[in-house]
Amino acid sequence: MTKEIISTENAPKAIGTYSQAIKKNNIVFLSGQIGLDPKTMELVDGIENQINQVFKNLLSVIEVAGGKKSDIVKLNIFLTDLSHFVMVNEIMEQYFDSPYPARAAVGVAQLPKGALIEADGFLVLD
Repeated sequence: MTKEIISTENAPKAIGTYSQAIKKNNIVFLSGQIGLDPKTMELVDGIENQINQVFKNLLSVIEVAGGKKSDIVKLNIFLTDLSHFVMVNEIMEQYFDSPYPARAAVGVAQLPKGALIEADGFLVLD
């Protein structure tokens, strides 16, 4: 089976040479999402708003791929300040149910467009 490009207007358009997601068989690979508002393509203000926007963007792509949040098996989270780790956990609980996906949280020097957080991952569809 060939790979399928996944795209939605409910998440930011790619700002580089990548797709929002790629589906191959029953696996969906999610490209990184930062806290861009898909309507304005502008970064939302503040870490709390960016965390929420990242999860909204990811869930929009997941929905268009035919998945649901419980299909996520792995998330990678990149933070420019690891002191925001606790806030990521608190906000993540609002979007995901236990059992939570496997996850990594990595501190990085900087992210595209000056974002404070980026997340990517993959899901396996039933």
